[in-house]
Amino acid sequence: MTTAVRPPASTATRALALLRLTRPWFWPLGWAGAYFGWVLAAAEWVPPLRDQPAAVAAVVVLGPLVWGAVLAMNDLYDLPNDRRSPRKSTAPLVTGVLTVTDLKRAYWWCSIAAIAISVAAGPWFVAGTVIVLVLGWLYSTPPVRLKARPGADVAVNTLVVGVFAPLGGWSLHRSVLDYPPILVLLGLLLGAALYVPTTVMDRDADLAAGDTTFAVRWTPRACYRLGLALWTAANVIWLACCHLDVLVTRDSWTLQTVAAPALVAVYAVATRKPSIPRMAVVSFAFAVPGTDFLLAVAG
Repeated sequence: MTTAVRPPASTATRALALLRLTRPWFWPLGWAGAYFGWVLAAAEWVPPLRDQPAAVAAVVVLGPLVWGAVLAMNDLYDLPNDRRSPRKSTAPLVTGVLTVTDLKRAYWWCSIAAIAISVAAGPWFVAGTVIVLVLGWLYSTPPVRLKARPGADVAVNTLVVGVFAPLGGWSLHRSVLDYPPILVLLGLLLGAALYVPTTVMDRDADLAAGDTTFAVRWTPRACYRLGLALWTAANVIWLACCHLDVLVTRDSWTLQTVAAPALVAVYAVATRKPSIPRMAVVSFAFAVPGTDFLLAVAG
């Protein structure tokens, strides 16, 4: 009995698979945080001409390059999990469109390019890029594999999205030593609140593969309650910062006052059965008061 051999994928199919590997729908997470940090530091909406090369470098690094490197390692070592997850059934490595060698090459090419291009954004940005790449490696790669260590899995993603992304944007204009500590706290709360529900999405596949993620170690109900508590705390602190003029002074914060309870309600509904589209809705909802806040900063 012979086994059918899968014909090799076309160049166009492989190129599209490599693009999908980088999850373009995740790129805005890094961009939004970095843009927030930059506007807060520079009090301008658009970088002046002299700063545009650094801004372009940051966009490329925080988009396809860092995500490409981190997710290549993630998909490589998550293969047993992805084969069990309906959500990952079309992943390029699962379908065989890409090979293990392809993913390893993608990781190294994206990592090298990210570090090289980040030089144009300054030494602080280079350091942050290296740290994020190292964290991404530790998150996915055995024997450390922080993804399978409950609490560490949340911490890594929280640091990258909630702290390093806005800090990277800030560093394009000001020293990271001037970064407001309250923003670190808010970034940690918001980042954790956004990531904890995502561990519930693949809980069954992770459990079957033997990965003790946050949702495997604790129950989905506990994840929901923790996420909601973190999100509520972040909104309360954010609202207090606005009304106490902690980061910027403005006469009226009406939209912030109205938006805070609405954001908590949106989160409470969306994360009962978390999915990528539902989490995207939560993120876009937060962009409304976020934009209003930046209007007070940059005018």
